[in-house]
Amino acid sequence: MNLFAEVSAHLGEEIVDSRSLSGGCIAQTYLLVTASGKEYFLKSGADDTTMFAKEANGLRELAKANTLRIPTVHKATPHWLLLEYIPQGRPSRNFFRSFGEKFAAMHRYSGLAYGFSEDNFIGATPQLNQPSADAANDWCTFYWENRLLSQFYFAEKRGYGGELQQLFAQLEGKIADIIGDSEESPALLHGDLWSGNFLVDEDGEACIIDPAVYYGHREADLAMTRLFGGFDEDFYRAYNEAWPLPAGYEYRENLYKLYHVLNHLNLFGSGYLGQSIRLIKSYL
Repeated sequence: MNLFAEVSAHLGEEIVDSRSLSGGCIAQTYLLVTASGKEYFLKSGADDTTMFAKEANGLRELAKANTLRIPTVHKATPHWLLLEYIPQGRPSRNFFRSFGEKFAAMHRYSGLAYGFSEDNFIGATPQLNQPSADAANDWCTFYWENRLLSQFYFAEKRGYGGELQQLFAQLEGKIADIIGDSEESPALLHGDLWSGNFLVDEDGEACIIDPAVYYGHREADLAMTRLFGGFDEDFYRAYNEAWPLPAGYEYRENLYKLYHVLNHLNLFGSGYLGQSIRLIKSYL
């Protein structure tokens, strides 16, 4: 049974139109239209057969906060993921202000421990969410072990040793000084929010997609939004009015950016090595 026939069998009606969509670098994406006129968003072709189920679980977790719009999950299989299709519109007049307020409200949805019930993915890289007993309730330990150190080990396997290895050894001794006094309750995080992972829906409001969900420090989510740009300053003003960030978050930001830059080093190659080194050196 081919892909569309399999999806059609699940829906119980014929797919009368399909259109390939742009924007996916990990999977193929399609808009599907059924005989009754319903529209769906389909992803297929991921290399890892657990990826779609884990993405679906992340979307369902984000939906629990009942703040930002999250696509409804219709079906996840090892080979495809069927979601609600979100027609794209024009941003409302106060788009980024509304986005920032709702993002802060989402972060107020709290978990009992850092991490998540399962490991998942950050892009195509495995993301380790099941911490040691010590790390489950210690953000500094969790972030070092499950975020920075895991990416460093992936980088080491790809041959990025040398200076990066030396700097990482120095960073380990500084990690508690950088983020050790900034503990907060574990917040529900998107995990990979950049401008390519939100869209404007038909009502002009933000909808977030492609998560790498876990419970962690909200500053980690906000740092990723600043890494590649694309967020208006109204977003940050509204967020901080809704839930002010603790003192010193600007200093800690580079450490949270480092996780994502190391991930890009592992995914896309040595063009991100210099930036990784500069971020570490900002603390040494």
